[in-house]
Amino acid sequence: MATPTGTESGPQTTTLAPSTTSIKAGPTANTASNHNTGASRTIEQRIERLSTASLKRIMDPDTEVPGEVGPGQVLPDELLTLADVPELFETLTPEQRRTLSREEFASIVETGIRFESVLMAGFSMEIVGRRDLTDPRVTYLLHEMGEETRHSRLFVRLLTQIRPTAKNPLDRPVVHFAEKIVMPFLMGMPALFCLLVLSGEEVPDLLQKMASEHEDTDPMIKAVSKYHRQEEARHLAFARLLFPEQWAAAGPIQRFLVRYLGSRIAIGMFDTIVHPGVYATVGLPGWKTWKAVNRTAGRTALRHKALRPLLNPLLDAKAFRGGRVPRGWQRAAGVDRHGRDLASAAAA
Repeated sequence: MATPTGTESGPQTTTLAPSTTSIKAGPTANTASNHNTGASRTIEQRIERLSTASLKRIMDPDTEVPGEVGPGQVLPDELLTLADVPELFETLTPEQRRTLSREEFASIVETGIRFESVLMAGFSMEIVGRRDLTDPRVTYLLHEMGEETRHSRLFVRLLTQIRPTAKNPLDRPVVHFAEKIVMPFLMGMPALFCLLVLSGEEVPDLLQKMASEHEDTDPMIKAVSKYHRQEEARHLAFARLLFPEQWAAAGPIQRFLVRYLGSRIAIGMFDTIVHPGVYATVGLPGWKTWKAVNRTAGRTALRHKALRPLLNPLLDAKAFRGGRVPRGWQRAAGVDRHGRDLASAAAA
């Protein structure tokens, strides 16, 4: 998925900021200017290719992904979050495992619908603030919005078929009030918002990859995962293209938040994609079980795998001082201060 672009004072046309290295007047300055112009044009050409790809393959889920979710267990045991807590998982009956699989999947789907709604709101605000509506970024935003609405329609159909009963303890008035304050703030900070977009894309992409490749996954869910990942690959590519531009234009407050708050939000997004209320549907204490699940080595390793790709655009944009990854990002992605996978670094 993509993200709004602009500065901390509000959305506006994005351009690559000049290099922070002092440039002398004369031919050197002209060379740097030409390089920036060329880089911007290269990005626009790649975005145009993404738009062409979206135009060539318009996929309507009502015709491309017909059918219904089966009545049984929709995800295999090893893909359920509780599988990493064997002392609890082994006490579940087959019917409870069926229920847990359906409730976990429904939680992921509902999170996806709400997340995509936030993104589309951000896209709309971005387009409203654009001076040049012929910018290729605007065209691709419109393509992506069309694709996201189709995804959400499909996800709503899945929820209708699964009929989850879990009550999300985070679904409270105080949380919704906070969202109304936080969301406009995030949309006004393009680099931070882009990072959150990438977080919200990388996590479900990994979960859907695992589900689509497992032989025991419900056939309908396999089909949905494959369909969704095809289009989300373009959305991820678009967001990765935009992040360096947004980082170059970001002010000191936004850069601080990306470095030191972004990792905490990314971890929170991973941890809450399956909410605590899911566990109560099989007779387990919601919050206690949720905390136990997210502390397990297996779940931690999965979080590292899901969030580690976020480091690539950050390192490419030189977002970290001295190239050293802050502790929060080390914890989120399971890397050392140089951005190396901890397992690989230990073996070196």
